Amino acid sequence: MTTVDSASDQRTVNNTMRHAYRVLSDEEKAAMQEIKDMGLAFHDRIAALGSSREVSLAKTKVEEAVMWAVKHVTA
Repeated sequence: MTTVDSASDQRTVNNTMRHAYRVLSDEEKAAMQEIKDMGLAFHDRIAALGSSREVSLAKTKVEEAVMWAVKHVTA
């Protein structure tokens, strides 16, 4: 598998579901990166709380929120 930066114009190389895409503007790339950075920081903070079903659910919801926000930016 090829590793591709998520803000790269080549980002669909590994994506079997999205065969066509539009090139993102610099603002859209920056927004996507900011969303992912914020999501990672929140995910890491939640993970530092320990292990429980609630923590697992919270981390999953953060991942889901980042996914939907990025999907909006890249749509």
